[in-house]
Amino acid sequence: MARGERSESNPGVDTVDTVQNAENILAKFDVLIEKFEADTAKEKREVKAAARAAKIAAETEAEVAAAKPAEEILRVQGLAKHFGDTTAVAGIDLSVQSGTILGIVGPNGAGKTTTLSMITGLLRPDTGTVVVHGLDVWQDPAAAKRHMGVLPDRVRLFDRLTGRQLLYYVGILRGLTATTVRERIGQLATSFGLEEALSRLVSDYSAGMTKKLSLAAALIHSPRLLVLDEPFESVDPVSAASIIEILRKYVAAGGTVVLSSHSMDLIERMCDSVAIIVNGAVLASGTVEDVRGTGSLEAKFVELVGGRTDMGGMEWLHSFSD
Repeated sequence: MARGERSESNPGVDTVDTVQNAENILAKFDVLIEKFEADTAKEKREVKAAARAAKIAAETEAEVAAAKPAEEILRVQGLAKHFGDTTAVAGIDLSVQSGTILGIVGPNGAGKTTTLSMITGLLRPDTGTVVVHGLDVWQDPAAAKRHMGVLPDRVRLFDRLTGRQLLYYVGILRGLTATTVRERIGQLATSFGLEEALSRLVSDYSAGMTKKLSLAAALIHSPRLLVLDEPFESVDPVSAASIIEILRKYVAAGGTVVLSSHSMDLIERMCDSVAIIVNGAVLASGTVEDVRGTGSLEAKFVELVGGRTDMGGMEWLHSFSD
């Protein structure tokens, strides 16, 4: 009988062949399924093993980081300043670790700006020392200031320059190459939303834009320590959120920020530690959680400063002149 021809004398032969062929196919299919399941199980084991290895590595790295003491990037000891008979700062001590944000708060006239001015080398203290990254600010000012970026109170800029010219000037003064300065100007302008303002004179900038430009100038050389006096004053909420994000990324990379602010909510949200200064002295310092205790930072601040002002005798405000 030729291959492929049906057997008319024994029609059951075709049925047997068909069954055998089906069984062979099923057997091969079963083998493929077993191989697939074996491969899948192997992949799962490999994934679990990799996950365990990654977890162990992360835990080991965390243990090593925890065991390694944080570097002290700023140390202030016995800092004092007098203006005639007025004591502006009365022997302040501070210690700031790298990779953290310290918030300095206090009422108007408490000595915050005077303290920051002495830390950054803008104002010579009567007594005390300031050490930045192991360098004494007043013994080796040029070397110490290379590690700092500063946003001072009452920012004064060369306002007859454009924003781009000002940032270029600051970058070159900081020792950066022209190519690096141009690259960083573009990146900073994008981050701070100043792209369209770079070609305008600084004298035409609003107060908020001037503050952002000054902060960009403080960051352009990638300093280890940023000292910012009221960085969010006159800054709109959207820009403030962008600045906070920039500072958080900077700190996550190992940078350190010391800033002053009157916003207790902002200090609580973004700072690792806080120092409350009243009459030129630190009345409380430590982590935000430790200083505020069971209440809010604002409540603790009001308690230390001396409570709210008595509003007695102002009853005339309860009626109107018309």
